[in-house]
Amino acid sequence: MAHETTIPLLPCRSLDDVAPFYQALGFQVGYRQARPNPYLALHREDLHLHFFGMPEFDPATSYGSCLVLVDDLVAIHRDFATGMRAAYGKVLVSGMPRMTRPRVRKNQDGHSGFSIVDPGGNWIRFVARTKPPAADDPTGRLARTLENAVVQADSVLNEPAIARKLLERAGAVPLSEDGRERLAATLRHAADLAAAGD
Repeated sequence: MAHETTIPLLPCRSLDDVAPFYQALGFQVGYRQARPNPYLALHREDLHLHFFGMPEFDPATSYGSCLVLVDDLVAIHRDFATGMRAAYGKVLVSGMPRMTRPRVRKNQDGHSGFSIVDPGGNWIRFVARTKPPAADDPTGRLARTLENAVVQADSVLNEPAIARKLLERAGAVPLSEDGRERLAATLRHAADLAAAGD
């Protein structure tokens, strides 16, 4: 068999929450029905996402997710950021909905990626189709800790108690003077990125 197409069918509380969000990202409505079952089909070029409405659904408990392989990760992230700024006045980097920044994903074999968490609580994970050229591998305990922190960061944005515990654990890692300076530079850079998203 060849030329199969898979289209994710994801839950949401209301189509009226999901449709405007994705339209801001450049998606078009291909089909929509209210009855007997709420259903929404969206597309952006060859990318198709479909949603079904469940009025009692809680987006905070959603396990909905899909993986989207793209050729130009930077371009699609830039387009989404432009759409968010036009619709919301800024790139949404926290809460729900939100979008993360592109970065090398330790848990995806070194491929670059970013994620969108939509109003239905679904994680749409965008990953570069090809792996970037190998860079110098950071070594040492601090580098490994920071890599692990990046992997976990997306998961605790709305869980401040867990985030505080993770920060306490990170703060307890003994560092050399050089390690402290590198960490301070990394934290300054992270604060600059967060400020740029506002």
